[in-house]
Amino acid sequence: MDQIESSNFSTAEEDESAKKLVWCLTRVGKDLDWLRLFENTEVTIGRGLNVTHQLVSPSCPLMISRMHCMFKQRDGGQWTVTDKKSLNGVWVNGERIPVDKAHLLRLGDSIKLGVPIVGTKVEYEYILVRQRLEDIKPYLVTGPSEGACAASRIKKTKRKFNSELEPSTSSKSKLYRHSATDKSQGQACPTDEPRDRPGTRVREEAGPSMRQHRRLDSPLERPSSPSRNLSSLEMYSQNMLVLRERMNFTQRRVETLEGEGGRQRDDPHREEQVRELQSQLEMLRGQLHRMEVLEKSISETENRLEVQKTQHEEGLKKQLEEKGLKKQLEEALQEQRKVIEELALSRQGFEDVLKAKDKELEVTKEEKERARTQKEEVVTQMTEVLENELQCIICSELFIKAVTLNCAHSFCLHCISEWRKRKDECPICRQAILSQTCSLVLDNCIDRMVEQLTPDMKQRRLVLITERKGESPARGGDGDPRRRQ
Repeated sequence: MDQIESSNFSTAEEDESAKKLVWCLTRVGKDLDWLRLFENTEVTIGRGLNVTHQLVSPSCPLMISRMHCMFKQRDGGQWTVTDKKSLNGVWVNGERIPVDKAHLLRLGDSIKLGVPIVGTKVEYEYILVRQRLEDIKPYLVTGPSEGACAASRIKKTKRKFNSELEPSTSSKSKLYRHSATDKSQGQACPTDEPRDRPGTRVREEAGPSMRQHRRLDSPLERPSSPSRNLSSLEMYSQNMLVLRERMNFTQRRVETLEGEGGRQRDDPHREEQVRELQSQLEMLRGQLHRMEVLEKSISETENRLEVQKTQHEEGLKKQLEEKGLKKQLEEALQEQRKVIEELALSRQGFEDVLKAKDKELEVTKEEKERARTQKEEVVTQMTEVLENELQCIICSELFIKAVTLNCAHSFCLHCISEWRKRKDECPICRQAILSQTCSLVLDNCIDRMVEQLTPDMKQRRLVLITERKGESPARGGDGDPRRRQ
């Protein structure tokens, strides 16, 4: 009874969960390989192993990165997608989203992973929808259950690659897991049930070869980093040699069975074995071609990374050179600013000196002007003195050979001599002239003062002296008038 109640309860839970609305990425143009977005978890997509949904492109394995993108649901129920530094990017509604930045999604948005190859469309294109689980369950990709996702969120343990390669223990025959999107080349897993048919041994032999082929193919799904490219290429070369040996072995088996089939034409199991071996041979050829293409792609990627590394190093060198030049320029500018400041200070000093000199010149000019004015005043005063005190009252000229009478009045020798011819008395005081004496003091004083006079006055005095000297011989020996009397 308890078992019946538990089974009924589990059936009811399954029915209720089947009617629940879930978020899903429907693949455009295909009714399979839809990706379910589990709630309250981070759904990761890539070609690596530690992801929620693994995608490996059969045409271009490097189209999807190991950790291509991540879908996460917010508290409000809205979903976001984040590009995890993928090589070919994530495109939402035709536009590439930024790296490491959550992009908000809306119902019906178009999500493309990677870029289209020449002449084809994008291989992985999805539409965000929300439908009942029972409606979309047949189209979902075979992947981890919701419980497994919850356990992975708690434990954060890595998935093991060997668990994917081992055959299933269920009774139903399943395909070898080659990729999430390509099952056309899969082969049936060998079961533990014994078979009596003649082809049993051939399938048992094919089983380990397939498992080994999957092991050989597994490194292709995880390209190494650029630092391990050399070792990866050597490993790929060894794997290609092993694949060629498997192909040769399978080819010989096919030829052997075809030869035996010529002798045993009525054996249908032999024909079935031949067809299976031929299909395996075609599959091995396809895998070998894929490995060659992948090896070429890895070599091209390595060359591109080397070029990018070289460009990056050159860019760093240029940046360092620019920083050095910028630093030198800043130092030169600082030195130039210092020189400008020093020049400004020197200019200020020169301006102060010039101002001081201008003030001194103004003061000197004023002093000179004052001195000139004083000199002019002195000359004027001297002129007035000469005119008033040292001037002969008879000729109104400066004394020429001044003589002083007994009354103390002075006259020119020539003038007083001419005056005494008419009157023998002083022209000023009218006293009788008893004696006259030459005044050397007045003559010397007048001669020194005449040096300060203007050239016209000097010339006039010289002409007057010359005239009086010329008249002196003409008087003959008249001598003193008193003597004549």
